[in-house]
Amino acid sequence: MLLGTVLVLLLAGATPASAHAALRSTDPDDGSVVRQAPRHVTLTFTESIGLLDDSFRVFGPDQRRVHTGEATHADGRSDTARVGLPGKLAQGTYTVAWRVVSADSHPVSGAFSFSVGKRSATTTQIDTGPAEDPLTRGLYDGARYLAYLAAALLVGTAAFALLCRPAHTSPLRRPLLGAWWTLLGSTAVLLLLRAPYETGTGPAAALDASALGRTLTSRPGLALLARLAVLLLTAAFLIRLAKRRDLKEQPAAAALGTALAAALALTWAAAEHASAGIQVPLAMTSSVLHLLATGVWLGGLVALLLTLRRSLGDDLVEVVPRFSRIAFASVTVLAVTGVYQSWRGLGSLSALTGTSYGRLLLAKLAGVAVLLLVAGYSRRWTARLAAPATAPRAAVPARVPQPVGAAAEHEEPEKPGEPTGPDGPGTPDDPAGAAAGPGDPDVRRRLRRSVLVEVAVAAVVLLITTVLTGTLPGRAQAEAAQQAPVGALPPTTQVTVPFDTGTGSVTGRGTVQVTLDPARVGENGVQAVVYGSDTGLVAVPEVRITFTLPSRKVGPIDAELHDRGGYWSTNSVNLPLAGNWTMKTTVRVSDVDQVSVERRVRIEP
Repeated sequence: MLLGTVLVLLLAGATPASAHAALRSTDPDDGSVVRQAPRHVTLTFTESIGLLDDSFRVFGPDQRRVHTGEATHADGRSDTARVGLPGKLAQGTYTVAWRVVSADSHPVSGAFSFSVGKRSATTTQIDTGPAEDPLTRGLYDGARYLAYLAAALLVGTAAFALLCRPAHTSPLRRPLLGAWWTLLGSTAVLLLLRAPYETGTGPAAALDASALGRTLTSRPGLALLARLAVLLLTAAFLIRLAKRRDLKEQPAAAALGTALAAALALTWAAAEHASAGIQVPLAMTSSVLHLLATGVWLGGLVALLLTLRRSLGDDLVEVVPRFSRIAFASVTVLAVTGVYQSWRGLGSLSALTGTSYGRLLLAKLAGVAVLLLVAGYSRRWTARLAAPATAPRAAVPARVPQPVGAAAEHEEPEKPGEPTGPDGPGTPDDPAGAAAGPGDPDVRRRLRRSVLVEVAVAAVVLLITTVLTGTLPGRAQAEAAQQAPVGALPPTTQVTVPFDTGTGSVTGRGTVQVTLDPARVGENGVQAVVYGSDTGLVAVPEVRITFTLPSRKVGPIDAELHDRGGYWSTNSVNLPLAGNWTMKTTVRVSDVDQVSVERRVRIEP
């Protein structure tokens, strides 16, 4: 019931998506020149996105910000963003800076430009603002790391107490309390910093009540609120558990603790990479199991270390083997879910070394490998600690030669099972030695050291995991690479063709800017914009473009351009072969005046 409630709260309205949104298209097109000022700007993404109060910033030719309307979804589609523009826009180039929140809760941003009438003469770079505030990002990432660390300690320590059943649980109360308060505090910080993290502003923006209200109704905000609710329930569970001294009398405690831990893990899975992309239900299940196994293993290591330091050793012979078996099961779950999540995030083997996500994953795998090596070393000492102590061979006392006839020396019979080494009873110094038991201080010391190393390596692995969860997955990066680069023109060939009909009029002389996209074998788009002698956009009766490949005797192929109201274009020119083509551009400015100019263009394979 608890898991179902959390799941409904977090996944309401969720749709399948690709982790991290990629910009699919813009209207007006990036780099285009339009004859009439558009009434709005529309962006289309590869997945559902969330809008911010300041999702759009539009800058005019004078580099001043243009007043715009409120950002909305176009036609109610969640994968679009639209903003209205003023009724009258001056001629020149406009820059649009945008920022939205993708379905996996990470903000994405970019910029593009379009021109009205003609392009601006200035090439000054417009400052569209920082993509993120370094201080806000640092504080937010720090809180995320503390949350991961505290959750692992909370889940692992509670699991150790319930499943391993140490005789003395008092050493575990302080880490449980510290983990709970740390997770509560870090979650509150994440909730406050969520708004400035999304908008890329400084931490002071967290004090904005309207921004906080928007956060509380967003999907990441709901996940954080659900985490706080689960933490309150966890506190009630731990308080009730502390009043019961005999854990064996609480068969339902483990089941309730498991449900709370799963609900806690779900607040991460529902708001990060697992909630977007392919196979979302399976990915979220895998993520929850991965987080639980991480907490049980790594948090349990801290609990084991404290138990080894505080316990008198009488119960270690049962507690340590129990945790060893639980840790082995956790590592198995981590291996299975980790392989699946790696495949899902990478998408291809080349992404393992060719993307930041892949390289971070390799670093995490190296850390896990070191962790497993140290864990194997710990298991050796665990086996020795759990072995029952056995008595060494009784040492035969040396006999001192006596004079003939002397009275025999009185010998006390040895007590069965009592070692007789030089250090007295109970000291296994005989070369044949006894097997180590729970009371062996040397074994306990060595096991504590190896577990301490495990804890240190685990902290590093969690740090890498925190960075990894905030990095664009390789699969999503490949999807984004298939789209036009954000803030830049897609791969095209641009050719400026001067013309002069000899009429002396403004329209009789000028240039035609021809854009060929993508200038490769197959289907191509052609856009032609005509400028007069005053460099302004002009309308002409006809623009015709043909392509010929003289070396292969192919052509002429007519592009069949259509008047789009300010420019001429087509999206269906099939150029079948690679090579140096001759592009013939004919501009007709009246019924009798026209001119044709040829230029060479390269068509790539």
